[in-house]
Amino acid sequence: MANQPQPYKISVSNDTLKDLQQRLALTKFPTQLESSEEDEWNFGTPLKELRRLVEYWKNGFDWRKAEAKLNELPQYQTQIEVDGFGPLNIHYVHQVSTTKSAIPLLFCHGWPGSFIEVSKLLPLLKGDENSPAFHVVAPSLPNFGFSSGVTRRGFGLLQYAEVLHKLMIKLGYEKYVTQGGDWGFWITRTIGYLYPEHCKASHINMVLAKPPSFADNPWAALQHAVLPYNSREKKGLERSEWFRKEGFGYNALQSTKPQTIGAALADSPVALLSWIYEKLHDWTDSYPWTDDEILIWTSIYWFSAAGPAASVRIYYETIHPQGNKSSYAHLIEYTPHVKLGIAHLPREISIVPNSWAAGLGPVVRQSEHSHGGHFAAWEVPEAIAEDLRAMYNKDGPCYAIIPGKDGY
Repeated sequence: MANQPQPYKISVSNDTLKDLQQRLALTKFPTQLESSEEDEWNFGTPLKELRRLVEYWKNGFDWRKAEAKLNELPQYQTQIEVDGFGPLNIHYVHQVSTTKSAIPLLFCHGWPGSFIEVSKLLPLLKGDENSPAFHVVAPSLPNFGFSSGVTRRGFGLLQYAEVLHKLMIKLGYEKYVTQGGDWGFWITRTIGYLYPEHCKASHINMVLAKPPSFADNPWAALQHAVLPYNSREKKGLERSEWFRKEGFGYNALQSTKPQTIGAALADSPVALLSWIYEKLHDWTDSYPWTDDEILIWTSIYWFSAAGPAASVRIYYETIHPQGNKSSYAHLIEYTPHVKLGIAHLPREISIVPNSWAAGLGPVVRQSEHSHGGHFAAWEVPEAIAEDLRAMYNKDGPCYAIIPGKDGY
């Protein structure tokens, strides 16, 4: 493809759709342990839920309709040269604001999300006379969605950050801000660590942090030492402990033996559906997922350019960085220079006290939302948009953080 950005439309071939139908028709379902209705999700995706969704996927779900709706998004593809890995084709959504001074915002998804998560934010970030406007860039990460896959060893957080940073520079955004959760937390933190002269501020909706130390952040450490946790923080630590004990199995497998689970994900759309749907259910705040939403999210993985197995490699590469490459551990240390906004959501998979979060960097805003979970941009887009407006509006702590880009 041409090196310059080109408009992109998703176009899954008829042969690929036929292959999916054949695989669904040959599904062999597992048995189900007897349990009460309240207990059934504790074992994973319930058999009755899986049967219902597979039946709908075969005989009711209209991918062409979903594809047409996705293609209403302003999508593009361009090549990004990655040091040591050559050129990759990167797919991205790019909503350009009509406001000349709009703020460039890089949105970074995670797993098992995708570029689709930004779609509910786009109309909320156009700005008006009372709120800042944003140019929004939402890529498919390499190995995800409709971006290139990488099979060569060593493509970790540094490379993901390099791709997204170079994309922003290529689009003419020398200075920009970021938003992300899940892998978006780790990747945007890496961007801030590597490119602080370009990345001026970040907003995160998944927070991983440790208790503050007096050596690193004496004020936060003092607060942590003398102030009791509030009810949100206590419940949050309980939620985090549940995740470590009952919800972390996928991570242990993907970060140690990605090829093993990859065989199931690449061969069976039903395995992929079950693997993803469990997270959509467990990681959200009673979000009323429709069958169409579940199958669109899953289909983006099934139809992805690199195949669904590629997406889990990021876990292994992050835990096992090659050579002297930086590990991920320092990313929960204090990162200077990049101003930080933090959203606390009650059904996130990692929830920390405010004093812990304060140790991540120069925090300018911490918001406690009453509703929402792991996929915040999809579940509660208004909450994320509210935080971004508060950070960058005329009374906000990041107003005019990018010279000439006040957003109005």
